Amino acid sequence: MEIRTETVPANVPVTIMYLQGELDASCYLEVTEAAQKLISAGTNNLLMDLSAMTFISSSGLVTLHSIAMLLRGEQPLDPDSGWDTLGAISDEVESSEQFEPHFKLLNPQPQVHRALTVTGFDRILEIFVDRDLALASF
Repeated sequence: MEIRTETVPANVPVTIMYLQGELDASCYLEVTEAAQKLISAGTNNLLMDLSAMTFISSSGLVTLHSIAMLLRGEQPLDPDSGWDTLGAISDEVESSEQFEPHFKLLNPQPQVHRALTVTGFDRILEIFVDRDLALASF
């Protein structure tokens, strides 16, 4: 997994995190830690560009949820709790009535988009195909 970031001025400063490769058990902690460092350094709005990410596993979904929690000022769930963590995420997805305001996704590959849709993540994380529209939404 390759990770790079840039901060761009929009209505508010937005950090774009570009992911390239597969987001799975081999790298999900690395991605979560990279986001946590950004947030600790002052990032309040994060747009994750998924255009070069070819696969997302359940571990990757835990990462997305963890980043959303960090941006809300909450402690992420323990990823080592297995099914308990996935169950808690599922409960939040089902009960959510709005998108996360500070974390959005951009240009997921079709197979990644399917995974986001099947799991309901498209109900909590706004997904954009246009970068300018995504930036303007913050």
